[in-house]
Amino acid sequence: MTDAQETAADTSLRTTGGAPPDDVAPAPIPLLEPREGIPPVVASDDALAGVIAAFAAGSGPVAVDAERASGYRYGQRAYLVQLRREGAGSALVDPVGCPDLSGLGEALRGTEWILHAATQDLPCLREIGMTPTGLFDTELAGRLAGFPRVGLGAMVESVLGYSLEKGHSAVDWSTRPLPEPWLRYAALDVELLIDLRDALEDELDRQGKLEWAREEFAAIAAAPPAPPRQDPWRRTSGMHKVRRRRQMAVVRELWNTRDQIARRRDVSPGKVLGDAAIVEAALALPPNAHALMALPGFGPRMGRRQLEQWQAAVDRAKALPDTELPQPGQALAGPPPPRAWADKDPAAAARLSAARAAVSALAERLHLPQENLITPDTVRRVCWEPPKNPTPETVESALAGYGARHWQIEQVAPLLYRALTQPA
Repeated sequence: MTDAQETAADTSLRTTGGAPPDDVAPAPIPLLEPREGIPPVVASDDALAGVIAAFAAGSGPVAVDAERASGYRYGQRAYLVQLRREGAGSALVDPVGCPDLSGLGEALRGTEWILHAATQDLPCLREIGMTPTGLFDTELAGRLAGFPRVGLGAMVESVLGYSLEKGHSAVDWSTRPLPEPWLRYAALDVELLIDLRDALEDELDRQGKLEWAREEFAAIAAAPPAPPRQDPWRRTSGMHKVRRRRQMAVVRELWNTRDQIARRRDVSPGKVLGDAAIVEAALALPPNAHALMALPGFGPRMGRRQLEQWQAAVDRAKALPDTELPQPGQALAGPPPPRAWADKDPAAAARLSAARAAVSALAERLHLPQENLITPDTVRRVCWEPPKNPTPETVESALAGYGARHWQIEQVAPLLYRALTQPA
């Protein structure tokens, strides 16, 4: 990176500058290049020990990113971890060759981690022993600051004035060896994260939102791992077409069979059998493998052994007694869908309408997305079952009980109190 580029990277938000005159062409956006070149991939314990020592001796926050093989492999494990820190430079670590990165995670304990869309990467990082004690999420910071586009490439371009290489985000990162263009892309993902973090911190401070962001970051860092989904087969795409319990049993049996095969072969479930094929089989309830082969997704290219294993799953579901068939739907843990409120509870529907309008107007004034101001689910729950004899204090307590942060309660509680107490 040239001295001029270094200076440009250190500048803060470029979006505040005026547009060039109509007769002056805008300057081309420079393509970012790794400052020290592409670092070697760390895939041995000895090399990892060197990285741990270097990053432990570094200073300031550490930029962290992870690449997964979604759509290719089973699960969401990390296949590459990228890091950058002042005094240590950049590192690319292969979790296949170095599956335990707890030593690296321990070396960075107490250091602020900078991630983009942290909730996407934290689960796979946690699996290999890396969990931050504090973080700065540049995507969430962009949302709170009111940026319309918060992807990493868009943020680096609008804030720092550089263009990131595109085109490798959805590749199969389990490939070995990793091609050089992919490694360049991966290294660039952390190249300017520290610069981006500093610029966004300044902008959030200018807008009076820095403490809001810090509360959000602390909540992400402290959040426990998400519990396993109950009945994940119910999320099969096209499930809304399946209405009979026997058909639901077929979806469940095919989904579970597919999951077992995908796990054993370490491939994405969608590469074993598509959701659309599962739904087609459930709707048709084929009597034999020949009938199954006639359905979309089970064509003649599928081998006889495969057809027989899927038909066996269908037959198991067809043979279940009625008492073991799944129920039509999961019991709702919260209020009913809002479209049903007008019939079930007109007063609650009025409260929700008033609350939504107030939250929308406030979010627009604050230049941030409504869902970051307060989650829609929280608004629905408070409006469906408001505190008895609502007061400002009881509304605040209700919001806190649903996990709202202090800054959200401070901004939203007065609006919800008015929505809950206005005349019907």
